Amino acid sequence: MRRIWVAGLAALAVLGGTVSAMDGPPEAESALRERPPEDEVIYFVLPDRFANGDPTNDKGGIEGEALDHGFDPAHKGFYHGGDLAGLTAKLDYIQGMGVTAVWFAPVFQNKPVQGPPGQESAGYHGYWVTDFTSIDPHFGTNEEFKAFVDAAHTRGMKVYMDIITNRTADVIRYAEGDETGYVYRSKGDFPYSRKGGIGGEPINEGFLGDEVQTEENFAKLTDPSYAYTPVVPENERDVKAPAWLNNPIYYHNRGDTTFREESSRHGDFVGLDDVFTEHPRVLAGMIDIYATWIKETGIDGFRIDTARHVNPEFWQTFIPAMLETAREEGIPNFHIFGEVYRDGSDNGYIAQYTRRDTLPTVLDFAFQAAMVETIAQGQGTVKIAEMFDGDVLYEGGEETALTMPTFLGNHDAGRFSTFVRGANPSITQQELLDRVMLGHVMMMTLRGSPTIYSGSEQGFVGDGNDQAAREDMFASLTDSYNDNDLIGTDATTASENYDTEHPLYRLIGEMARIRNRNPALRRGLQTMRAYRDEPGIFALTRHDPASGQKVLLAYNTSSEPIEVNVPVDYASRSLNTLAGSCPAAVAAPGAVTVTLPALGYAVCELVGETKAQVQ
Repeated sequence: MRRIWVAGLAALAVLGGTVSAMDGPPEAESALRERPPEDEVIYFVLPDRFANGDPTNDKGGIEGEALDHGFDPAHKGFYHGGDLAGLTAKLDYIQGMGVTAVWFAPVFQNKPVQGPPGQESAGYHGYWVTDFTSIDPHFGTNEEFKAFVDAAHTRGMKVYMDIITNRTADVIRYAEGDETGYVYRSKGDFPYSRKGGIGGEPINEGFLGDEVQTEENFAKLTDPSYAYTPVVPENERDVKAPAWLNNPIYYHNRGDTTFREESSRHGDFVGLDDVFTEHPRVLAGMIDIYATWIKETGIDGFRIDTARHVNPEFWQTFIPAMLETAREEGIPNFHIFGEVYRDGSDNGYIAQYTRRDTLPTVLDFAFQAAMVETIAQGQGTVKIAEMFDGDVLYEGGEETALTMPTFLGNHDAGRFSTFVRGANPSITQQELLDRVMLGHVMMMTLRGSPTIYSGSEQGFVGDGNDQAAREDMFASLTDSYNDNDLIGTDATTASENYDTEHPLYRLIGEMARIRNRNPALRRGLQTMRAYRDEPGIFALTRHDPASGQKVLLAYNTSSEPIEVNVPVDYASRSLNTLAGSCPAAVAAPGAVTVTLPALGYAVCELVGETKAQVQ
């Protein structure tokens, strides 16, 4: 395979200079605490797939075969050996691309293996928790996690922990059998007041339903067999921690969710035990679990998994408790962002969770969809402009949107490069690289906190979503990963991929440096300036009122060069090039002529008349 990153390196040459992640030495921890969320560049990593620093924990201290301990590096659905020791050893690499915050997939102790015979997989991803108080031994120890946090803080980097409140590993079975699966049983057909359905014997006398969320009311919920009859296998009766999680009364026990209607909040998530988050004991227990992690490790934020599958009242109490705990621990900018999955670039759906549920902010799935629609699918630049117009819908409006983690692809949906290739089956490797680079430039310069999914900076191109998008950064033994054609490199995933000269790694690092030096690219509000129904120009300005800085951003999403007159404020007279190629001066007061190559971009500081005269 020939090397195809020449154009990418040429783009970096235009940026000027060598890659410099941050200006000056790492910040002290006190300064780190004062940094607002919108200033961060986030790196999202699955520890199991990043670096294996301690092979002695590959099997998590569990004897037996792969179906016992879950370790099989040739199988994409099992543990591969990455751990906290590996992550800590690679902090230079992570920080080298300008990353200021590391977001972990969950690292709590998981059920090693679950699934029906022949369909087993392992908890390498971290989402099948049994012990919420301990680090999974495949990854290391609680002490090693604290050591990682301390090492990151020494460098001025924050650490975000991925948390789960609505489910545990699949432990609870149902006496009614699981031959055909556990079909969801609704509250209408199976009320809390009857055993096994409306015609069953009376139970839970005096219970007023889950909408009355008081200790007094829930004290009357004593029998959990209103829908299914929960059964806990003898060998797993005490597997969960804290110990209260072993009691079936604290689970909904209604069968599998359909992700629609009431089952979205009351159904088992693909068989995982769905926690009864309306229960006051569950609320108090989850607050205690995660407050303890804040106090004992000094982490800087939470990403909340599957936040939309939890009742709003839970968040309305849980979130203030977490923020108060953080403040008491001297963490004033503790960042909480919820995962609210939604297809499409209409952000009205995800915005509701910042209002009714009081989530401080959410992962920006609308941004991700708009970028796929715009760059991968060529639907025109109006899509992303309309998405940004919806920023006013969030609680706190555009100010809240500044703090939202933006992303191009992830471990669930798939990689951005995969979306681009999927929408353009005959695309060349060079154009694929160019489109992916443009996507990263846009994410690094548009509003929000840009989030890099590990492997993206090394040109990974997955085969799909979920397990197919979770390649190893270290040398992989998984055939379905190793036959992938990466972009920007001759390498495959069969060898380790921590190349600091990779064009995407260098691009991200240089854009992070530019972002760090220019407050308008971190805190500036956006004004749409030019967009079309077809591929081509997308332009806007960002203005930071505190510094007064104004920046013009112009991108070309088409495969042809363009020249466009873009409106700007009338006070601007000249332009300083930050990235790409900018004209030296305005074409006329109120307009700038922008010339962009195919899939090109320009990041230009707008300079007013007074400032221009001084220079």
